[in-house]
Amino acid sequence: MNTEYKLADRSDDRLVYVKPVALSELPKEVREQAGDVKQLFALHNSDGEQLALVANRRLAFALARENDMSPMAVH
Repeated sequence: MNTEYKLADRSDDRLVYVKPVALSELPKEVREQAGDVKQLFALHNSDGEQLALVANRRLAFALARENDMSPMAVH
């Protein structure tokens, strides 16, 4: 789960949505890599495309900001 991500450079769309994802909703190979984590966080662009999947909310926001994007929580 420690894979470095470089989000796509889309200067026209700098907003990303951070969404909690239940581990049970993910493919088996992702669940196996997650270990004891019960929930992961996905970053999506405005088209709904998943850009990244990370271990916690704080990391999701940091990843977005590191890539000059503005994160917004989705509940």
